[in-house]
Amino acid sequence: MILLTASAWSEHVIVSGGPSLNRWEQYRVPEDQHDRWWANFIRGGTMRMDEIRRVYGAQAPIVWMVYRPAYDLRGREDRQNYLGMIQEQASKRGASLVWVNSGSDLIRALNSMKRGSIVTFDYFGHSNKHCFCLDYGSEIIATSTQWLHERDLGRIKSSIFHRHAYCKSWGCHTGESMSAVWKSKLGITLEGARGKTDYRALSQGKFPAVSGGWVR
Repeated sequence: MILLTASAWSEHVIVSGGPSLNRWEQYRVPEDQHDRWWANFIRGGTMRMDEIRRVYGAQAPIVWMVYRPAYDLRGREDRQNYLGMIQEQASKRGASLVWVNSGSDLIRALNSMKRGSIVTFDYFGHSNKHCFCLDYGSEIIATSTQWLHERDLGRIKSSIFHRHAYCKSWGCHTGESMSAVWKSKLGITLEGARGKTDYRALSQGKFPAVSGGWVR
């Protein structure tokens, strides 16, 4: 990771996609089931916030963009106020929480950032080699209904990123295609996984592990 000097205009952006619903996952074979724990992508995000605080300081501005519908639906399923819990985590860490409801919402939220302000970007969520899946198995079993596809990257203003911004996707397979398109469209590197990422490492206080290695 490249350490950039903190300034009044620098921002650290974290995007958390949403979990699957257990009512769909129970019909899948055990090795293909996802998100038995609802907070994989939330915990990944808060761990990254804690790291940013250690590296960049207590006043470093953090913007946390979270796909709201999936946590609303999963909260109803589990009879828990996950939206409130996420807000508490944001407040605890001094992060600005931005709820997004679609891929277009995410693009608008990113494009609202100041020119050259994003010095780090992290994505925690389901993905395949062509897109960030903001939901997967939330509305429909084993299906994503909202995403940020590599074809949509041209809609993001490249000017919002610092020229040396550090960007990373903690989702599966990003490094197999989307990373290259990100570089082509936005002019900066997106580190991504070759193969699957495993969020079980969170239980040991570690970031997600990857089966095939990280590529840039």
